Amino acid sequence: MNVRRLIPATAVAGAVALGLVTLSACGGSSSAADKGTDGKLDVVASFYPMQYLAEQIGGGHVAVNTLTKPGVEPHDLELKPKQIGELGKADVILYLKGIQPAVDEAIAQAGVKNTIDAATLTTLEAHGTEAGEGHDHGHEGEESHEGEESHDDHGSEAGTDPHIWLDPVKYAEVAKGVGTALEKADPAHAADYQANTAALVEKLGALDTAFEKGLKNTETRTFITTHSAFGYLAERYHLEQEGISGMDPESEPSPARIKELQDIAKADKVTTVFFETLASDKTAKTLAADTGLKTDVLDPLEGITDQSKGDDYIEVMRANLAALQKALGAK
Repeated sequence: MNVRRLIPATAVAGAVALGLVTLSACGGSSSAADKGTDGKLDVVASFYPMQYLAEQIGGGHVAVNTLTKPGVEPHDLELKPKQIGELGKADVILYLKGIQPAVDEAIAQAGVKNTIDAATLTTLEAHGTEAGEGHDHGHEGEESHEGEESHDDHGSEAGTDPHIWLDPVKYAEVAKGVGTALEKADPAHAADYQANTAALVEKLGALDTAFEKGLKNTETRTFITTHSAFGYLAERYHLEQEGISGMDPESEPSPARIKELQDIAKADKVTTVFFETLASDKTAKTLAADTGLKTDVLDPLEGITDQSKGDDYIEVMRANLAALQKALGAK
């Protein structure tokens, strides 16, 4: 994810102010009792992983609007006054603090009662440039890691990695919290939310089992990626993630880092350099050409597009599993 493309909070101050005028005109935040004429709970999701949870758990009782449209890199998102105004009219807002500072700022000022920060529903951890290295991530999410380079320095806690949805186990924990929040926002349909949450958790459990079994025996445990988004996944399945340029998939790695990765690739029998669908593959292809490696896609699932290897979270994650199995030499 590109640090340089992040929209600082101050850049949206004017838009937020204009949006708040719209909010006041609409009478402020709404509640579940003020649902639209279709009777559905109006849910605003910040980007795809939150959208998927809302749709799967909410089912037919929710109408989900996503701030980040397909094909837009989440950190490129610039909120329009109309979008900020719609935030204040939502029954529920579901977001992940630390991914989109512009969204965080607008949501903080929207004043919607039922606002769910997914980052509070599981334990966040610190992952550096080489996120899986040594698997030494025993710090609690609440602990501040001063001096560490965090995910764009915008993690929910200092030094924490927000990519929790790429670990099916942590994503299931978040799903349970979202289900509980929807029950509170719309008690009349609590039983359905409970059933839908249980069904989703079961699917995520099956996905976790597939990863665990599929990556149990491999020729190498190391993978190289332009986007260091897979720290939780690497730790969960005992892999080693080596990021080319840390959290920014399009920044140019230093000559020293290139040399280091060449040595790692040789020593650990790495076969593949992974890149993502929403960012340039230039860096990955350059490194691969220099080291004689292949390239492939490992999707951080920040959005679903026509280039995605699947139509939803589960399908794309299974495509990621297949790509990892091939690259790591699964037996």
